[in-house]
Amino acid sequence: MNILKALFGNSEETPEEEKKNADARKFDLMKYDGVKAMKIGRFDYAVKCFEEALQLHDDLEVRDYLSRSLVQQGQYDEALQQLALLIEAQPHNVSLPMQAAHVAFQKEDYDQMQAFCEQALSIDRQNARIHYTYARACLGKKDVITAIARLTQSITLDDSYADAYLLRGQTLLALGDTAGAEADATWLMDHAANHEDILLFAARVQRAKGNVELAQRIYDAVVEVNPFQIDAYRERGQLRYEQGDKKGAQEDMQKVLELNPQEMADVSGDYSAEGIEHKVKQAYSALNPFGL
Repeated sequence: MNILKALFGNSEETPEEEKKNADARKFDLMKYDGVKAMKIGRFDYAVKCFEEALQLHDDLEVRDYLSRSLVQQGQYDEALQQLALLIEAQPHNVSLPMQAAHVAFQKEDYDQMQAFCEQALSIDRQNARIHYTYARACLGKKDVITAIARLTQSITLDDSYADAYLLRGQTLLALGDTAGAEADATWLMDHAANHEDILLFAARVQRAKGNVELAQRIYDAVVEVNPFQIDAYRERGQLRYEQGDKKGAQEDMQKVLELNPQEMADVSGDYSAEGIEHKVKQAYSALNPFGL
């Protein structure tokens, strides 16, 4: 009988085999449907698919998909629970505590974010990105000095890390260290001057140093790179207003109002020249572009 079964096969399955194969097919279906739902932004359905798949089979890839879908749903604690299981299963995978740190950042839990960075550093202390992320956690906790030290360490490990230069420069500028901020701005302008965030930072540095004409030229470059950069119009308008260029200031405020009509709400819908001038005075008297 066994010889005949080997030669001709046997389509009959035991109940256990039948259930196992059915579960495997259902697992594959749930995983596939979940991935497909992720791709079209149906994260609520993706979560259901992945949770059902995990009831059939514990799969690390599915847990990763589930954690990412939960983040998209704003379910940060649940996402971190999945990441904790992944970290336990792959304790030497530095990307997992870093992924968890970013989730903690989104929920604004900077102590937890810092703890995940420490965990990542225990795996790889020479990773510039970990020190950068650690600095962001420190800034969230208002620990500016440690943040600057971490960013400097990040740059030491990777001297081409533009994001670290930018964040350090912005932090130094907020502290009033215009010389340190200008040094970072100079490096950034030499290496990545076509990026609007870098241009905006460089304009703010020059404004803080009192180089009004240069600051205005850089603001001009910002809006050339991105004609929808509302902060650049607002801050350039303030510069113009302070220099007595009311017409230029009003033009910039008009652009701000076009991009964000809500800014005009407290002028009761008055889009007249007088209403805009009032808004200009009101906005520019309170504006602080340095994040202080």
